[in-house]
Amino acid sequence: MNKPITKQNLQTALSMELTAMHQYQLHACVLDDWGMDLLAAKMREEMMEEMGHSEAFLVRLLFLKGEPRVEHAKLPKRATSLKEMFELDLADETEAIEFYSKASVEAAQEGDIGGRLLFERIALDEEGHMSWLELQLDLLKRMGEPAYIAKHMPAPTTHSSAE
Repeated sequence: MNKPITKQNLQTALSMELTAMHQYQLHACVLDDWGMDLLAAKMREEMMEEMGHSEAFLVRLLFLKGEPRVEHAKLPKRATSLKEMFELDLADETEAIEFYSKASVEAAQEGDIGGRLLFERIALDEEGHMSWLELQLDLLKRMGEPAYIAKHMPAPTTHSSAE
């Protein structure tokens, strides 16, 4: 199928999603290391969603007889604070939404309805991520980092002294 712009956009999207998947994986491990298990679990959910996105782009690219390259768009970056973590992810989600919106229009122009719908569906998913990240930044600012951290740590376990 001769849809060169859509195939290139699908490749770019695949690389972006692979980066996002590994970025969220890195964040989850860092959050575990910081003792924020509850927030780490949320990052793992995001990681799995991004993996699903990458697979959808890969499948579409193969359907269009493209030659997928399984590579990162950029290397994941370790954040040194919660604020930096959320800001990095927000910038990536914003970039993805802009790119997928443009790619959707270009797929439609090439007559690829499936590609258009895929880009639109994933752009909407990314809007949900963006909204959640904006909320976390707002909560971090309003609550302060210590209160925010306490909210995302597991409750201490109590040990029974029954013998």
